[in-house]
Amino acid sequence: MTQTKESERLFALAQNYLVGGVNSPVRAFKSVGSVPRFIAKAKGPYVWDADGNRYADFVGSWGPMILGHARREVLSAVQKTMARGFSFGASTELEIQLARRVCGAFPSIEKVRFVSSGTEAVMSALRLARGFTERSKVIKFAGCYHGHSDGMLVSAGSGAATLGIPDSSGVPAAFSRETIVLNFNDLDGVRSCMNAFGNEIAAIIVEPVAGNMGVVLPQLGFLEGLRDLALKNKSLLIFDEVITGFRLSYGGAQSLLGVRPDLTCLGKIIGGGFPVGAFGGRADVMNCLAPLGPVYQAGTLSGNPVAMSAGIATLDLLKKLSPYNALEKNTVYLMKRIEDGARKIGLPLRINRAGSMFTIFFAADPVTDFNSAKRSDTKRFAQFFAALLDAGMYFPPAQYEAAFLSTAHSGAFLEKAAKAITRSLSKTSQDKEPQRA
Repeated sequence: MTQTKESERLFALAQNYLVGGVNSPVRAFKSVGSVPRFIAKAKGPYVWDADGNRYADFVGSWGPMILGHARREVLSAVQKTMARGFSFGASTELEIQLARRVCGAFPSIEKVRFVSSGTEAVMSALRLARGFTERSKVIKFAGCYHGHSDGMLVSAGSGAATLGIPDSSGVPAAFSRETIVLNFNDLDGVRSCMNAFGNEIAAIIVEPVAGNMGVVLPQLGFLEGLRDLALKNKSLLIFDEVITGFRLSYGGAQSLLGVRPDLTCLGKIIGGGFPVGAFGGRADVMNCLAPLGPVYQAGTLSGNPVAMSAGIATLDLLKKLSPYNALEKNTVYLMKRIEDGARKIGLPLRINRAGSMFTIFFAADPVTDFNSAKRSDTKRFAQFFAALLDAGMYFPPAQYEAAFLSTAHSGAFLEKAAKAITRSLSKTSQDKEPQRA
């Protein structure tokens, strides 16, 4: 068993000062029944916890570490910027440089506004959509997470086109009534909703490839259908590419899938691991923002120079290296090894993958939306997660999350990881009657 005394001590101490001992709920490891690991350092494809245990890292800070941890070029750029000052609350040339790169990568983005998180990007994009269209309602999809702003913490009602109900205490019902929750990949449901509420719908927001119910891919025609329906209804289509932006391709999922939204939300990779978010899109829509238009949005740390420099260095490396084919090839190889291992021991599982992001579902049937994702065996996943930790593999501590490869996950490292993961599957299968959550 892995030594965890120091992580246990830190977790106990943290609970005296931090709510639940953490600053984000999934870090508590509650759904996997384990002790959260307190990370002390990271380099390349590895993280080390406070007890000195080294893990092969497949979380990657939930996606942004596409170049591996502490990449030399990114670290150098950040150090040079920090030597000149950390934050000014004023404009810098670095903001222009990163904005130019973002607009150049995404044909749908003519202008962009930087913020400090993905949640802030989505919240601002939705306010902008409502201001531009002068409508109030928004369509989202069950299982797609768009941050924790009030209007997005909404679960589905009883029917396909019912208004949402709050999914968190503290969210006023009046807020959630402006959000309509439909099923991912259900284009007919969107069509019916448009027929019922069309002149009230400001926007449709969607993860083009879902990453927060686990990885779930759009079925053929789904995103294209959303594009057509939004256009006909004079609503805006918003892609939440906080995870997929610069992860699936240099131009995100939209470039890969050939669908152009009106607004795009970004985060994670564009900050190179530092706190950052952005939203951008058509110039006529973006020009409704203050100081040009009536839609207000502001932030003291927006465009922080340290985050901007990390983002510039990261995007420049991604453009230079163009690692996406190699990342996908390595991910396909690892997934095949896992699937072969599961088949040999008769363990039912499904792997959903898009580029270098993937989720292993303990399910016999395909996972195509949140309802099918919820049929996964989460007790089995918790057993698998524990076995992975013992094998030195650090995976997301929740079934409904995406795991990630980086450019540092290659060669001998990948081979060793494949063997360790398949051994962990074998240990998981020894429980003959796992309970379903």
